[in-house]
Amino acid sequence: MQKIIFYIGILFLVFISKMSAQNHTFENKAKEIANRIETITKEEKKALKLEVEAIDLQLNEGKITKQQADELKLKAAEKRAAIIEEKVALEETKLQQLIQDKVDGGFSTSKVENELPSRKDSIIVKGKKYEVTYHVTDSSHVITDIKRIFKRDSSYVEKRTTSQFVIAFGWNNLVTDGAIANSDYYYWRSMFSEFGITWRTNLIKDHKVLNLKYGLSFVYNQLHPTDNRYFVDNGEQTVLETYPVNLKSKRSYFRNVFLTLPVHLEFDFSKMKERNNRKYYASHTGFRLGVGGFVGYNTNSKQFLNYDEEGYDMRIRQKGNWNIDDWNYGLSTYVGYGTWSLYMKYDINPMFKNNTTKQNNISLGIRMDLN
Repeated sequence: MQKIIFYIGILFLVFISKMSAQNHTFENKAKEIANRIETITKEEKKALKLEVEAIDLQLNEGKITKQQADELKLKAAEKRAAIIEEKVALEETKLQQLIQDKVDGGFSTSKVENELPSRKDSIIVKGKKYEVTYHVTDSSHVITDIKRIFKRDSSYVEKRTTSQFVIAFGWNNLVTDGAIANSDYYYWRSMFSEFGITWRTNLIKDHKVLNLKYGLSFVYNQLHPTDNRYFVDNGEQTVLETYPVNLKSKRSYFRNVFLTLPVHLEFDFSKMKERNNRKYYASHTGFRLGVGGFVGYNTNSKQFLNYDEEGYDMRIRQKGNWNIDDWNYGLSTYVGYGTWSLYMKYDINPMFKNNTTKQNNISLGIRMDLN
């Protein structure tokens, strides 16, 4: 009987020893995995810090611009985040296998498992935050899951004022006594063009639909008179008269150049988009409508006459006033989708100051707003 009790005692001690060894093995392996995850994050953050310092050094030495520096920092942060993701994924696999072995009976439950803390690390570069979270949940003193989240900070603030380069071109003519029919100028040859820069400011916070758009543009208004005619000052009147020789109508024209200040209320119905886990407003990607006006100053007026004489190509350039009003002002509107829109402008004041017949400039064409 004593021998039986002795052998039972030996078996009990062996069982306890094995259970303790298994417990110790699981705890150590779990801690090792958690420590490796922490080490990976610290090493990559340190490497990123050195890269950012190197980029700042190039910026201070004038080798790169601030915009280039920000782009390089963003790429460096994304690169380090990807490295963390790859390395941590390997450790996750090991931990999941460790948990599965435990569930299958390879290890016994120990309260030490519950001592593994939640871990969260973040990387911030010029207001852009990259957060890596290692979340260890606990249920009934058993480790059940580990999650890794790479997320760009959704609190990123978009610029309220942005700028665009504007290019416009199309047809130009004069409205005479309220009508554009039977014009004294070729419809398809008379053209306008506009080049400038605009700024767009959102008027309602967190709602990008209503915007104030304003800027500076150079506008070229060109007229090609019909029936071999050209402009002549006749006292205070500016009239069309027949030129004594045959003009080349395609290369003979009258042009005014204005430095213009356009102002519009722009309604932009572009939709929200998502990139890097962050929603943002993508302007000039949807339906747009602009209504407003302009005021401009006439920088110069010129007339170009071209004809052949005794085998020679004659070109005459005249610069003068022709009773053109120094200032012009009017209404303008555009409607379109994305970058492109249909564009119309109408001068409220007559083109010639003292003419008995009122003639107002009108333009219709295509407009591009390039971000």
